[in-house]
Amino acid sequence: MIEPSFYETVGGRPTFERLVAEFYRGVADDPVLKPMYPEQDLGPAAERLTMFLEQYWGGPTTYSEQRGHPRLRLRHQPFKVNPDARDRWLAHMRAALDSLDLPPLAEQTLWDYLQRAAFAMVNTFED
Repeated sequence: MIEPSFYETVGGRPTFERLVAEFYRGVADDPVLKPMYPEQDLGPAAERLTMFLEQYWGGPTTYSEQRGHPRLRLRHQPFKVNPDARDRWLAHMRAALDSLDLPPLAEQTLWDYLQRAAFAMVNTFED
């Protein structure tokens, strides 16, 4: 018997769409994070993040098919990602994750990854 992927276990695309939509509701009003998004509409960024998370957690590989290798640090290099930006990102993601009401193990697994990813994106300690 093949075990379901984490992606399937948490509910697939609808779960990641809800997570990302809630996350970007917070980002839209954040004076530090919002300027990092070149598009006026956060929709394209939301779609990219949804596709990335889907692929990472065992869902469709649409992200790589459309954008190539994720190269997260390289893609974030043009932006000043300092500890304040990281902490704001994590605060919005924490609120979004809490809104999903996932089973505790799934919630902790996802949160552990999101924290590691956020800390890895820091590329400056300047204000």
